[in-house]
Amino acid sequence: MEKPRQSFWGLWNISFGFFGIQIGFALQNSNMSRVFQTLGASMDDLPALWVAAPLTGLIVQPIIGHLSDKTWNRLGRRRPYFLTGAIFSALALLVMPLSPEMGAPLFFAAAMLWVLDASLNISMEPFRAFVGDMLRTDQHSAGYAVQTAFIGAGAVVGSIFPFLLEQLGVSNVAPGGGLPDTVRWSFWAGAAALFIAVMWTVLFTKEYSPEEQAAFSEGQATDSGQPVRLLADKTLFSAGVWIVLGAIVVALVNALGLEKEVYLLGGLLVLYGVISIIAINLAKQGKTTNMLSSIVGDFSGMPEVMKRLALVQFFSWSALFIMWINTTPVVTQYVYGSTDTTSAAYNEGANWVNVLFTVYNGVAAIAALALLPVLSRRFGQVMTHSICLMLGAAGFLMFFVVRDAQMLLVAEIGIGIAWASILAMPYAILASNLPQQKLGIYMGLFNIFIVVPQLLVATVMGSIMQAFFPGEPIWTMLFAALAWVVAAAAMLRVKAALPSIKAEASHA
Repeated sequence: MEKPRQSFWGLWNISFGFFGIQIGFALQNSNMSRVFQTLGASMDDLPALWVAAPLTGLIVQPIIGHLSDKTWNRLGRRRPYFLTGAIFSALALLVMPLSPEMGAPLFFAAAMLWVLDASLNISMEPFRAFVGDMLRTDQHSAGYAVQTAFIGAGAVVGSIFPFLLEQLGVSNVAPGGGLPDTVRWSFWAGAAALFIAVMWTVLFTKEYSPEEQAAFSEGQATDSGQPVRLLADKTLFSAGVWIVLGAIVVALVNALGLEKEVYLLGGLLVLYGVISIIAINLAKQGKTTNMLSSIVGDFSGMPEVMKRLALVQFFSWSALFIMWINTTPVVTQYVYGSTDTTSAAYNEGANWVNVLFTVYNGVAAIAALALLPVLSRRFGQVMTHSICLMLGAAGFLMFFVVRDAQMLLVAEIGIGIAWASILAMPYAILASNLPQQKLGIYMGLFNIFIVVPQLLVATVMGSIMQAFFPGEPIWTMLFAALAWVVAAAAMLRVKAALPSIKAEASHA
């Protein structure tokens, strides 16, 4: 038995909620450095303040993936999480602009970033699995391409809000450390748009029941439960290694004078080691159905194709996080010549960053529907992704050498094409090569390789920049370019892990 083929409007309804979610992410990505700096944060403080985003994703997504795989109620399997995340995301966007009026404005803004990012992740993670749930295998590439188009379109809307409001006469400068009205109204409008878009998918899609999914999965890859059973055979040595590594990282902070954010990285390594010890002991006692054992077991026993894609994701998202943190400081300092957050030049540069982000997201929306399918048919999914990452690396190199605001628009074209491929190709490959009944947990675990590089950037990059390039954020763009070159090379290893080249071609 095969799933019904979805029409264009079926594909639209399945992913339209992601349009709203990405408005929230775009407002966060393009404005939070500006918000933090306006509220008194220095350049050196930004990585620590931004650490909320990857850390909440690291915690939330595997848990939500595991839970959504096992959920079924009158709202369905994934839709309860869409709705819950949308409600809390909208509330965080509504409250964020009130930060300057709070007793500890910078602390309040950072706290709201945690709430916002956690809520966005609650909605976002099930959307990745939702495409695999609802579509037959030969529509996976199309489904993730449509989702990517909505991501790009939502990011365009979220990124361009402040610039458009300024053109309409809304004040773009706020005296006394307050947020400009362009930023405040952008967050409020984004809250409404996010909630409406997610509700569209909740109301206009109907999920397949567990019985229907079981019928569709006959003859396909299924979960044997082997990863969790193998967990019981593990010794505690590997878990101990994580704890030792974490302790070494913590010790090196003082020994080498590293930034204090590196403590977080060491703490996470220790925490994973402790969690692994607990999970292994539970598995040895025959308690394999609990969430902790399931997550740790599936992580340690993930399929080979997922392991190879994980390396690609690691370097891909390292570059993206560098871009989100540093584009505003780079453009305002090197192109507009100002680091004074109260100056007209700084705020003009910050608004131009919104335009640049709008361009790369707009390019991504177009490339997802017009370019990726053509490249995928011609070269296959693996080579297409590698090509797109190299185009993105060229874009980052332009940021490193170009000092003209208009020319940076050209750089964003390459970055936008790479962004489209990052959002589509790895997920299409995974959805076609993983057991359907565990798509949620595997998509959630795959997010770890998006989050860990962001944590490394947030913790280690500050120490590197302080030691070698103090006050010169332009060098981060060279790091970003090199990261995408490495990701493009790592992608070439993925083909060997696919069931067959023929299988890949059939999903292109």
